[in-house]
Amino acid sequence: MKAENRIQQECVQWFRNEYCRDGLSPRFCVFSVPNETQNMHELLTKKQTGLMSGASDLVVVGRGRVLFLECKDSKGKQSGNQEKFEKIVSDLGHVYAVFRSIEEFKEIIFKELF
Repeated sequence: MKAENRIQQECVQWFRNEYCRDGLSPRFCVFSVPNETQNMHELLTKKQTGLMSGASDLVVVGRGRVLFLECKDSKGKQSGNQEKFEKIVSDLGHVYAVFRSIEEFKEIIFKELF
């Protein structure tokens, strides 16, 4: 079983190689949302500057579309805060999806961006 961080790394690398290279028009982007820390001082600082518990792992920006994507391994489940975040962005008309492999990630990208 692949770890979540490894799955996420593969997906980000693939997406950047395909859709984020210099010279592409339009040039899409993908970025991670570091929303966890063990250090209490850092946590307080991050909260004061916009940290939101449950925010998706990745945000993908394409042609007029923003996708909020959560990476889980084969056994992972969304936390309560992640479910709340999903409801907020879904109610606002954005795409929120959970992926467990690079294949699932690609399916979401092709379905929602093209």
